[in-house]
Amino acid sequence: MELRHPLAGLALLALLAGCSSQPASRSAAEISGDCNVDNLSGVLGQSASAALIEQVQRQANAKTLRVLAPGDAATMDYNPQRLNIDIDESEVIIRLTCG
Repeated sequence: MELRHPLAGLALLALLAGCSSQPASRSAAEISGDCNVDNLSGVLGQSASAALIEQVQRQANAKTLRVLAPGDAATMDYNPQRLNIDIDESEVIIRLTCG
């Protein structure tokens, strides 16, 4: 097959290269919209500032959030899209869970 225009050949190669690229891999939690704290252990022991809590919620892919201090009442319903941040009396993050 002979191409009459050299630029047409380059355009064809660019088009084919675009077809072969692979999409960025996403975790099952990101696809389902569920919370995931697997990679967030680095925030344990940090002070629970509003900015940090917002950042952790985004990184966990959580739609809802609750911060629980010692003695706080919490419902027992399970919500896979909710991030629970447990803090101690000094407002230091001691545990992250989803549900």
